[in-house]
Amino acid sequence: MEIPVKILVIAPHPDDELLGCGGTLLRRKSEGAILGWVIMTKISEDTGWSKNSVQERENEIEQVRKGLGVQPEHLFQLGFPTTKLDTFPMGELIAKVSEVFQTFQPEEVFIPHQGDVHSDHRITFEAVSACTKWFRYPSVKRVLAYETLSETEFSLDSSKAFQPNIFVDISSYLEQKLVLLNIYSSELGEFPFPRSETAIRALVQFRGSSSGFESAEGFELLLERNG
Repeated sequence: MEIPVKILVIAPHPDDELLGCGGTLLRRKSEGAILGWVIMTKISEDTGWSKNSVQERENEIEQVRKGLGVQPEHLFQLGFPTTKLDTFPMGELIAKVSEVFQTFQPEEVFIPHQGDVHSDHRITFEAVSACTKWFRYPSVKRVLAYETLSETEFSLDSSKAFQPNIFVDISSYLEQKLVLLNIYSSELGEFPFPRSETAIRALVQFRGSSSGFESAEGFELLLERNG
């Protein structure tokens, strides 16, 4: 009997996982993979959010978890305050991510792109990168960076531009991805806002035209180990 592949997506904030690789996660799940989901940050009343907003966000996360097919024990909320990852020692962030890697033992890992303009994204990239060394985390066989609309495309550093070299056909999963994204209603806006249905469709169609599919998600392959 074939052992299911274990796939872990790291999201600095809830919605990054869907924007960057929601279609791919849905496809992988349909192919029999076990999905894990790390959310680095959270909103709280202590950081100025209303009780209703905090509860609404938790409800959204739970709906998306179910929609992706992530088991409750495979959702890891690390709880750092949103927009403030750069105020924590890198060692503390790495330790929390490391715990997840040791517990879940992922084979394929999806992470935000290092060139993203949001500091939470860049810090997440650095913390996760430290947990991909083969001699400490031997389960990791493949690491891919995803693009996040409203963050990846606004980088002014051309040396860190997103350059996808892996494309995944999500034509059969695009509508389901959009249904899940609409759960995060407060995060979406009207076009030309980047996180809008029009922009999301345009991006996956563009990536599809680059790779011969109706709709695709693009990734940068950062690491691959074939044993």
